[in-house]
Amino acid sequence: MPTAREIMTNDVTCIREQDDLKTAAKQMAQLGVGSLPICGADNRLKGMLTDRDIVVKVLAEGRDPGRVTAGELAQGEAVTIGADDDAAEILRTMSQHKVRRLPVIDGHELVGIVAVADVARSLPERPVGDLIEAISERA
Repeated sequence: MPTAREIMTNDVTCIREQDDLKTAAKQMAQLGVGSLPICGADNRLKGMLTDRDIVVKVLAEGRDPGRVTAGELAQGEAVTIGADDDAAEILRTMSQHKVRRLPVIDGHELVGIVAVADVARSLPERPVGDLIEAISERA
């Protein structure tokens, strides 16, 4: 079974925790992505920021995205996967936490992102279908 390191996207761009959300939104648009890892000054992962976070937690509440920092939306410890964890562990973690993207960590360093699409390309249909069903369920 392939490992996270083998199927991840390794060209990862972080948003710094002190950057405002206007900057983050521009960066997402330029990269054509819907989420960015939030990294601290120590280059450690502090959380994940999604386009949905910006809309629901900032714009919908009438807050100014130019005054809210990415770090303000970093909540608790980010759900991650180890670079050498296999696809079965990726599926379990995504399903358990109902997430579609997992930062890949090697030691304390962010080395990539594994998305559902990455898993789908590397595994047979059934496990991926089960994953999509599990992360799409509403609590």
